[in-house]
Amino acid sequence: MIVLLQRVREARVDRRGEAGAPDELLGAVGPGFLALVCAEPADTAETVAKAARKTARLRVFEDEAGRMNRSVLDTGGSVLAVSQFTLAADCLSGNRPSFSNGAAPDVASRLYEDYVKALRAEGVPVETGSFGAHMLVSLVNDGPATFWLRF
Repeated sequence: MIVLLQRVREARVDRRGEAGAPDELLGAVGPGFLALVCAEPADTAETVAKAARKTARLRVFEDEAGRMNRSVLDTGGSVLAVSQFTLAADCLSGNRPSFSNGAAPDVASRLYEDYVKALRAEGVPVETGSFGAHMLVSLVNDGPATFWLRF
């Protein structure tokens, strides 16, 4: 599992409207993380639990002294979790990425949902996108501070 965490002041995800229809808000958060989540074929329940635990406890928010020493739990922040299979892209050969390193859609959907459930079980408020939908993601990256986690 790959989780790309972006520390944000705010983030939102909308589903793109069809044929001129307005976009639909799916989820939004204030301070916390935008978590872009990619499932891989070898991921297990243990992988998902580890990813959720690390997301909840990673100390990358500033304390009173200005040091990265607080977690999203410590700050009362929340997470906007968005599935993003393109994190598994292999771009090393040719000009067209290969996505064969990503989990099959039915497996990836289940693992993404399990990550969201595990993160909520850690006590973190979570908003989500819509698996497989064309989404528009907006964020204000705080720092900028971005962390690439691979399990």
